[in-house]
Amino acid sequence: MPKRKIQPADYIARRSLYLPAKAQYDFIMQQAATRGADLPKLVTDAMTAIEAEFEPLLGVLPKDYGIFEPKVLEDLMRLFNSAQIKQATGDVFGRIYEYFLAKFSIQKAHDNGEFFTPSSIVQTIVNVIEPDHGTVFDPACGSGGMFVQSSHFIEHEGGDTAKKVVFYGQEKNRETIRIAKMNLAVHGLEGKIAEAITYYHDEHHLAGKCDFVMANPPFNVDLVDAERIKGEPRLPFGLPGVNKQKKVGNANYLWISYFWSYLSAKGRAGFVMSSQASSAGHGEKEVRRKIVETGDVDVMISIRSNFFYTRTVPCELWHFDRAKPRERRNKVLMLDARNVYRKVTRKIYDFSPEQMHNLAAIVWLYRGQQKRFFGLVKNYFGRVCVESAAVPGVLTSFETLLADLRGRFHAVAKASAKHAGVDAGRKQTLAEAVAELREAVTLYEADAKKLLGGLAAFSRKYAKALPDKNDAQHKARKAFDPNGEAIRGLVKQVDLLYKLAARVADLGAELATDDAISAVYDRRATGRQVKRLDEERKAAVEQLKHAVYFHRQVTWLQDRFPKAKLEAVPGLVKLVDRKDIEAADWSLTPGRYVGVAPQNEDEDFDFEQTLRDIHIELTDLNKEATELAAKIGENFEEIV
Repeated sequence: MPKRKIQPADYIARRSLYLPAKAQYDFIMQQAATRGADLPKLVTDAMTAIEAEFEPLLGVLPKDYGIFEPKVLEDLMRLFNSAQIKQATGDVFGRIYEYFLAKFSIQKAHDNGEFFTPSSIVQTIVNVIEPDHGTVFDPACGSGGMFVQSSHFIEHEGGDTAKKVVFYGQEKNRETIRIAKMNLAVHGLEGKIAEAITYYHDEHHLAGKCDFVMANPPFNVDLVDAERIKGEPRLPFGLPGVNKQKKVGNANYLWISYFWSYLSAKGRAGFVMSSQASSAGHGEKEVRRKIVETGDVDVMISIRSNFFYTRTVPCELWHFDRAKPRERRNKVLMLDARNVYRKVTRKIYDFSPEQMHNLAAIVWLYRGQQKRFFGLVKNYFGRVCVESAAVPGVLTSFETLLADLRGRFHAVAKASAKHAGVDAGRKQTLAEAVAELREAVTLYEADAKKLLGGLAAFSRKYAKALPDKNDAQHKARKAFDPNGEAIRGLVKQVDLLYKLAARVADLGAELATDDAISAVYDRRATGRQVKRLDEERKAAVEQLKHAVYFHRQVTWLQDRFPKAKLEAVPGLVKLVDRKDIEAADWSLTPGRYVGVAPQNEDEDFDFEQTLRDIHIELTDLNKEATELAAKIGENFEEIV
């Protein structure tokens, strides 16, 4: 930072929001503590002070803090003034804001809330169109998530968002605009957002001027006045169809036409659209044909259902590129990602970061960017080495605690064997359990030693010179394959050791009711150690899975694209010619072209992940059952 006095502009330059003294947590809490000042008023004054310093937030921030109980507001302020947040690095408040937006959207889903697009969907669009310069426009901007993810992309590439792009947005809902402006502010971003209905207004006069257009518009709207948009220059392909009430029967293709029209001669667009639109007939098909004939349709991606909090139906991501090279102008990349997902809850799915990277890698191959594909695989190998290096430490912690427990078990087994008052059957059961644990430990130690040796050997060979060519990367993948299998086996052994130890502990606790046995066996202390062992087990298993997880990503990519070149993969991807699209009635539905994945493709079946998904679903069902039971109880009380 400069040696002169820090100015508000210095904060803005570093993507931060300057807070005047009365808007800082320390000041507010000090005033509340020393003067007994009214905390809601202090927070409201803080919001007013921020608006005075940052013009884009003028009239935007909430000021109704009197609705909180004083203790609740005080606890909230202390939470945000905690040492953990003060010491946090990166865009911590931006991430917090995104988290609450997502939670709020889940609740608003019951009220048809439409202002929030899940970040994995937005990031997938960003990864395809790569908005890294110029004018970025979202004509249905909602909470501004497209702008935020664009900024993350630019920064990940080493750029400065403020110097690279200018954000523009339109949104019809005034309250949602407030949410969007706050979202931009907490991420240190600025944007020009207008209150307007995009069907009828181009408030920023951006038609034909945008470098990038991104949006998640409302689907299947049937209330657009056809008379008001007659001759609209942003609809060069014509209206998709008008009903007897002089309304556009379905506005999907109005949006699609608008997105295309906003692009400059070199612009790219990415947007979410109803899955019905890509194969719709009648007037919509005619508009789609004209758009396909421009050669600007670039990538189509199918997304399975339950990715949105407000919609359970599947959708598709459309991508235009007005600057497609000649060799690709008559081709469209069809990517069916409906079998690529991660289960968050029973009702909500998303993409993991690696799944998004892998989908982006397919687009790179389509664009001939093979080096980026190699770079991703190389990065995965780097993560394999890093995660493998952490395995010995977590295994040692687990083994140390297990050794302590085995010492306790040996003592209780020895004491019970000498004690004539202990039932012979219970002695035998304990002795057999201790022996079974001992045998399992012997097998584990041999396998763990072999695995650690294999991991160390792999890292010695590759960690300092990660492979960056296809042949070398395939060779490295095969070199790690035995370690991957060994890890899967060792995970099962670690789980087994814990179960056996817990069983012996329980048997020992039953015998420790006798004073002679309890003298050498503290069942409470042993119980605490068993709980600690479970924690160490979880840490060890998680770390082992991390190492094999990134190897699995390499396997996923190499199995589908062994030559590091784009090729048709049944059930996933196919590059389609315009003549094929015409033969399919101008459909742009990926599933119509990529076919179905073969049934025997099950080598990468993740049993642990499947169990985790089942557990998530069961947990959610139990929660819903509890809530319903409580509601039934309340209703019954009212009746009685």
